[in-house]
Amino acid sequence: MGPQPDIIETPSPNFGPRKGGATPSLIVVHYTAMETATAALERLCDPLFEVSAHYLISAQGEIHQLVAEDMRAWHAGAGQWGDITDVNSHSIGIELDNRGDHPFAEPQMVALEGLLSDVRNRWSIPPQNVIAHADMAPDRKFDPGPRFDWCRLAREGLSVWPDADHDEAKDWHTLAQEFGYPDMPEAHAAFRARFRPWASGSVDQEDVRILSRLLSQV
Repeated sequence: MGPQPDIIETPSPNFGPRKGGATPSLIVVHYTAMETATAALERLCDPLFEVSAHYLISAQGEIHQLVAEDMRAWHAGAGQWGDITDVNSHSIGIELDNRGDHPFAEPQMVALEGLLSDVRNRWSIPPQNVIAHADMAPDRKFDPGPRFDWCRLAREGLSVWPDADHDEAKDWHTLAQEFGYPDMPEAHAAFRARFRPWASGSVDQEDVRILSRLLSQV
């Protein structure tokens, strides 16, 4: 894991207090789906669009902080992870400068690793709670998509990856809800995009084995 780059303060007006005294227990990873980091920053700081994130990392590895971590950024929207239905109040949002149709740049990934380590340590966030935007909103979101290297993060202890043999006599949908996915048909596509990005077809035994192995690490 490389050194933490300097953080550039780029304040956004799009934030508010966390509701109900919540503190961050999730980190949600996004891609911007815009052509440049500059365009994404303009959008995330424009009060007309009412969207923001705590951080944006450019392809060159520059980290911009838009919202203080103790405040509620507007990045997740409607969705759910486990019992959490107001994801914005319980999460830190990190946007990655990427259109979604190309690999994530090495300087960006190095910067993300350093940032994730710092944020997780500050808020005692376990690796299984570093999730994709698609994980908590599979009916409407796909980011950060199948080109994002979750396995790399897991090797650094920053997220989870199914790397141990473990089987459960449960169906995929039951296991998915235990892991945190919301109960909706699109959850399987979000799961596949993260853990089996090149697989196709309906739920199969490998999907079940992967979720069983993931749950054994929680």
